[in-house]
Amino acid sequence: MSHICVLSCSDICNAKALIRNKARIAPHCKITWFMAVLAAAFCMPAFCAVGDTLVYRLVNGYNHETVATIRQEFTSATSVQGPLVEVKVDNPLLGLSHTEIRTQEGHWLRRLLNSHDIPTAYEFTPALPSRLSPQTQGKSWSVRVQAKVAGDYRNRSVRIDGDILGNERIRVPAGEFDTVKIRRIIYPGDAGDFKTETRIVEIDWYMPALDRSVRTDTRSEWQEPCKRGYCTFHGDWNVLELTEARTATR
Repeated sequence: MSHICVLSCSDICNAKALIRNKARIAPHCKITWFMAVLAAAFCMPAFCAVGDTLVYRLVNGYNHETVATIRQEFTSATSVQGPLVEVKVDNPLLGLSHTEIRTQEGHWLRRLLNSHDIPTAYEFTPALPSRLSPQTQGKSWSVRVQAKVAGDYRNRSVRIDGDILGNERIRVPAGEFDTVKIRRIIYPGDAGDFKTETRIVEIDWYMPALDRSVRTDTRSEWQEPCKRGYCTFHGDWNVLELTEARTATR
């Protein structure tokens, strides 16, 4: 049976100690040199220093074409609410650049959700949970939180149903990683104008030592009137894959 390895921040921020003591951390944990280097650069749950950056490629899941490069740059140790991450996209036509805020535990206070195929900034109260902690295979959760969207005077009731599917080793451009596979289904509370609520399905391959996903697969669908009555419409199919981890100059 495979196990999920979760390391403490003190272990993660000392790469030499991580390699030297890996046998004593847990006998089932697989610690690679690349994981140790990444772990030394990026403390859990937030990055160790302003300027640290994760770089992803954005792939169109329908035709497998790379459509953009996305940089997640840690810009502040904390905001009033939590750590700040600037998400910068080199293709402005996609409308995906934004500022993301997470709690110290990694849950979302501000992030984009695909609302009827339009990337929309949501601010959540309380935070929208991205996963369970500790990560345990077979665990699931269902939570409803309130959210604000610019230009909408009403609160939106957002529901997230999550499942931890287990461990999976995957390969992305940045390398090969042992990850925790997480599925989230999000209902962003955007029903209206004869359209049903969007159903967003996210599959995350989450790396605990980095406290970030190395791959994320996102699809969405909703229904609205058409000549046949109500038809199902599908939004963009976005696949994010880690290509590089950049550390700021210390």
